[in-house]
Amino acid sequence: MRREGFDVGEYVDLMALLLDLQLRDESRDGVVANFERISAIANIVNSFPLPEDIEVAPVFEP
Repeated sequence: MRREGFDVGEYVDLMALLLDLQLRDESRDGVVANFERISAIANIVNSFPLPEDIEVAPVFEP
């Protein structure tokens, strides 16, 4: 599920401002590209259907 109107570049700029992070211009494009990749992966994970009756495991054991 992709969010309509979500601007990754604007998100990076706002988060840098919020975190008081001095993001250099030459680094910004790489950061935006990585967040676009993260967003694509998150969309795959979030689109996976889960049954309504699923319960959270109290302890994770790999």
